[in-house]
Amino acid sequence: MIRWLAILGAALCVLTPGQPARAQDTAEQAARKSAAAWLALVDQGKYVESWDAAAKLFQGGVSRQKWKEALSGVRAPLGKLVARTPKSAQSATSLPGAPDGKYVVIQFATSFEKKQDATETVTPMLEVDGSWKVSGYFIK
Repeated sequence: MIRWLAILGAALCVLTPGQPARAQDTAEQAARKSAAAWLALVDQGKYVESWDAAAKLFQGGVSRQKWKEALSGVRAPLGKLVARTPKSAQSATSLPGAPDGKYVVIQFATSFEKKQDATETVTPMLEVDGSWKVSGYFIK
């Protein structure tokens, strides 16, 4: 009986991810949720609100007015969102031009009314208060 429990315990250890993997999954899920909420603001043309909801790092890099102008110039000509499908999500602790921290770089295959094939990259970061907020956004 003890041997059978030991075998069962070993099997469960193999089949059940460890705590660090679960913590990583939870962090990535929170980052994805934050990215989705932020993208919803952008999709609705709420560019000022997207700046307000962004990470402190983001806000320190561009003023609210410059962000509104830049995003209006890039997103508005693409038309409305048609479809957005997640392609990848990669956790990182170091990114070019950014301080070390906890980031998730999320890429989406996106289609707009006037641009069928685009790639959006959204990078949420873990803030000091424990929340995930977008620190970068690019369309290619």
